[in-house]
Amino acid sequence: MSAGLVNLGPASRIPLGEGRMFVVGERTVAVFRGRGGQVFATQALCPHRQGPLADGLTGGGRVVCPLHGLQFDLESGQSVGRACGSLETYPVQVSESGDLLVGEPESGRNEAA
Repeated sequence: MSAGLVNLGPASRIPLGEGRMFVVGERTVAVFRGRGGQVFATQALCPHRQGPLADGLTGGGRVVCPLHGLQFDLESGQSVGRACGSLETYPVQVSESGDLLVGEPESGRNEAA
């Protein structure tokens, strides 16, 4: 495992098309598995109303906040339509043994202009 990455266990614990929340150090992170097997990691709570993003609907590389319906791009963290602040995103990968590995944040919140 690369330095700076935390092992969250088997990727299979997240069903395809869904997300789960994990505590990584002092942060809570939402990790998603797309229907095609791709993985994404973002901050766990929506910046608008603190909705639990792992409970949101996913598809097409996006997650829909379960509290207010705004959408976020899972790769970039950007709010679709910039109706809300952006999400922090985290590097995430699946190891050769099938474990989820997540690292430090890749982007800070970028407030909509």
